[in-house]
Amino acid sequence: MSMNEFDTLPKAVKKTVRYIKQDSTLEQLFYIQKIINQTIKTRKENLINDIRLNDSK
Repeated sequence: MSMNEFDTLPKAVKKTVRYIKQDSTLEQLFYIQKIINQTIKTRKENLINDIRLNDSK
């Protein structure tokens, strides 16, 4: 991802990345990683299911 692409992300994402880089502890990093991975997995599954539903119509 180039810097221009990063700049297009929502402010909350940029703040989260800054927090991870500057202030997070190791324990917080593990927790943040767990939450983000679970959220991404769920979102991807929902999108895939939506695509399948639309294709079956």
